[in-house]
Amino acid sequence: MNGDRLKIEVSNLTKRYGALTAVRDLTFTVEPGVVTGFLGPNGAGKTTTMRMLTGLVSPTSGTATIAGRPYGRLPRPSRTVGAVLDANACHPGHTARDHLRVYAAMGGYPDSRVTDLLDLLGLTEAADRRTRGFSTGMRQRLNLATALLGDPRVLLLDEPSNGLDPEGMRWLRSFLRRLADEGRTVLISSHVLSEIQQLVDDVVVIRRGELVAAGPWSRLAGPPAVLVSSPDADRLAAALRVSRPAPRVEAVEGGRLRVRGLDAPDVADLAAAHRLRVHELVTENTSLEELFLHLTTGKAAAP
Repeated sequence: MNGDRLKIEVSNLTKRYGALTAVRDLTFTVEPGVVTGFLGPNGAGKTTTMRMLTGLVSPTSGTATIAGRPYGRLPRPSRTVGAVLDANACHPGHTARDHLRVYAAMGGYPDSRVTDLLDLLGLTEAADRRTRGFSTGMRQRLNLATALLGDPRVLLLDEPSNGLDPEGMRWLRSFLRRLADEGRTVLISSHVLSEIQQLVDDVVVIRRGELVAAGPWSRLAGPPAVLVSSPDADRLAAALRVSRPAPRVEAVEGGRLRVRGLDAPDVADLAAAHRLRVHELVTENTSLEELFLHLTTGKAAAP
């Protein structure tokens, strides 16, 4: 199974705690070979869903499977799934090497695997230091090393970028991209949207335990807009709205226009044809933060 390309499949998943429904009828698929961002406001149900995927929480109804099986029915779970769900899972009195040896022994992996992962995660120099003195970034690296002991094809990471400085974020992006390029299935939850945008291929967005959107980030973001600065903005907007095909035109602060549905050369050509002045044309991509706010609160313009 370790050489396979394995999917995560969530189908009609629901979890209730008494009167509280933490996850409601949730369905999505995470494909191998890509990094998928699992996004939602605090309390949206992300961690509950990931705990159901790893068998730590039992669903009220529905299924959460990896390689077609619930986590508890995988032959050797740690060889299929590596999970980081608790950033403080390290005993403060253990060294990094001792921590990994304990988990390696539990999984039946040799000490040589510990040595390899300390090197891979850049922890060799800190291997014999007690983890109580580790920075947040070093703890995150040690957690990833623990998750990778079984060389799993699936990774579930809850907020892996918490506490990382810019260098640590750059390292994490490169590391997870390399794992996805090897054909692994990578699902990460995060609230650091500016960093996630530079990493993910697909996104799954939930709100109040329900699916809001899922799919390739590039498709959900839509085509870029054109931001136009013109002293003739009102006349240009009128001309754009009667053109065919008619783009969406939105007035924004500073007397500018945001145009969706035409590219910058098309806007420039139309302005020239109507003898209208244009001082600036800027192509503007939808940010993940804008898409997230639109999907979860309705406070941003739709892409």
